[in-house]
Amino acid sequence: MSSLKIECVIKDHCKIGECPTWEEKENSLMYVDVTGKKVCRWDSTTNHVQRISVDAHVSAVALRKSGDYIITLGTSFAALKWNDQSVTIIAHVDKDKSNNRFNDGKVDPAGRFFAGTMGMEIRPAVLERKQGSLYTLLPDHSVVKHFGQVDISNGLDWSLDHKTFFYIDSLSYSVDAFDYDLQTGNISNRRSMYKLEKEENIPDGMCIDTEGKLWVACYNGGRVIRIDPETGKRIQTVKLPVDKTTSCCFGGKDYSEMYVTSACEGMDDEWLSRQPQAGSIFKITGLGVKGIPPYSFTG
Repeated sequence: MSSLKIECVIKDHCKIGECPTWEEKENSLMYVDVTGKKVCRWDSTTNHVQRISVDAHVSAVALRKSGDYIITLGTSFAALKWNDQSVTIIAHVDKDKSNNRFNDGKVDPAGRFFAGTMGMEIRPAVLERKQGSLYTLLPDHSVVKHFGQVDISNGLDWSLDHKTFFYIDSLSYSVDAFDYDLQTGNISNRRSMYKLEKEENIPDGMCIDTEGKLWVACYNGGRVIRIDPETGKRIQTVKLPVDKTTSCCFGGKDYSEMYVTSACEGMDDEWLSRQPQAGSIFKITGLGVKGIPPYSFTG
């Protein structure tokens, strides 16, 4: 068993680092700084970070089959062309809710882009409740709304057989499972699969490994936890040197490295002096498991 190693690889001060996504052909990690309004790309070979500033909260970034990226910007799905730094709006949601914004998003195994919304935060994790919804952007650029009444739409992923969709509404402190129909993209039969314990705090971003186990970043909990969806039990905890761990993904040449984003928004000077790496991105090696490559949006 290789020994676990945690290193700070991107010394950033993201206000809210989120949505890490490995881009194999570039050997790069994509991520966003939500309230910093930046889409970032870290080249793991040169250690260089490129940042593109956008004009609204940017909460998720995903790969596109045709090249470049799809992002969630404010309450819009948008296309981002990296080289000319252009953003093109594809579709708007939550038009009646001016205080809303998108949060986490991910592409499903069939190339659809799932992302959900939330009410604007007064301060971190304090917001008008039940304002969000979960949506899918289809390859033809039409949008499906799955349900509303969401507090903070967050971590999402699919089981390895594509028959289960996993989803987090953060303030429910629960990781939920749905039956998933890959043909249609429909979800049904929602149930709670794992309830977080007090010290784990708030469930945030999530990813799956090649053994079908889920990894959940715990906001204010300073850790990622590994959960077995079959038993609904936590089987591993990895603690990080920052409290506000926000999301996680696998990457590296064989997807054996885990990348964990973090936030520093809402932390006072005293807190930051104790956690100078808050807002940075960490690499965990030696977990002994691998992840799967991210799917690309086919539209």
